[in-house]
Amino acid sequence: MSDYKIVLLKGDGIGPEIVNQAVKVLDKTAEKFGFTVEYDEALLGGCAIDATGVPLPDETVEKCKKADSVLLGAVGGPKWDTQPGNNRPEAGLLGIRGALGLFANLRPAVIFEPLKGASPIKDEIIGGALDIMIVRELTGGIYFGEKGRKEVNGNPAAYDTEMYSVPEIERIARVAFDLAMKRNKKLTSVDKANVLESSRLWRETVIRISKEYPEVELNHLYVDNCAMQLVINPGQFDVIVTSNIFGDILSDEASMISGSIGMLASASLSEGKSGLYEPIHGSAPDIAGLGVANPLATILSVAMMLRYSLDQPKAADAIENAVSTVLKEYRTPDIYAEGTKKVSTDEMGDLVCNAI
Repeated sequence: MSDYKIVLLKGDGIGPEIVNQAVKVLDKTAEKFGFTVEYDEALLGGCAIDATGVPLPDETVEKCKKADSVLLGAVGGPKWDTQPGNNRPEAGLLGIRGALGLFANLRPAVIFEPLKGASPIKDEIIGGALDIMIVRELTGGIYFGEKGRKEVNGNPAAYDTEMYSVPEIERIARVAFDLAMKRNKKLTSVDKANVLESSRLWRETVIRISKEYPEVELNHLYVDNCAMQLVINPGQFDVIVTSNIFGDILSDEASMISGSIGMLASASLSEGKSGLYEPIHGSAPDIAGLGVANPLATILSVAMMLRYSLDQPKAADAIENAVSTVLKEYRTPDIYAEGTKKVSTDEMGDLVCNAI
């Protein structure tokens, strides 16, 4: 029997509520598929600032490094808006990514059949089931490049540097190609090689790595064209790989195609098996404690954890199938539609468990 150690970073706002439901579902799958899970909790974000004065305590980093995987709820809120930039809750999130070497961000954009009507994209454009995986480089590029302020011709100016090394591009490309091999063997690399030198190196490197994956069909799009294609023909995409800043923007655009931000999971992976899994939505402090938050993105993040870090693909499939089944009849308020039954956060967690 496999035994996994999971660190829970419940975070702020609705974070504790949605993580609790995800734990409930993970325990159910463990019972059904014959493995055990041991949990430890740690602080990250605003709750860490309140308790320790910093958004990412050393103790949290140490616990996460020793775990098989990490499940995060959500961080941030107006309460901490007056904190300096390097001590805001979001700084804790960037810090844990760096500390754990989480260089690959996987953001699926999936439309569950019962929710197709919630998408802002017309049904005839979406076509069949939509299932896109965006692979975003997470620890390089302009967000981590040299930055500063100076004076130019007597006027204040600021700069941020976009830079990638060949090894950084190679490792994210291999993650994307490996995923494509397990899916439909189609990969789109997104850059701005007509303008940016960093993108030219990106494209050259991806093309070279593609020789290791002759079965995968590789094509390239400029980022502006990709943004348009996601809206007018999303079905053409399977796996998309791109840089940190482009991935940040495109993954949010793709998430809106699915119709609800409350349904979208994500994974951030290191070069080993460990990873950090979280819903892409925020902490929603305005609805915290009301029992109306949608836990499905966090529950689906657990499915990703089971698939990518814990080697339990059958358990992952069971969770995803259970969510699809439950959505045919039950909804939290954010995705409620006439003809379905409105349920609370806790009830949604119970329904998924019962369907597993």
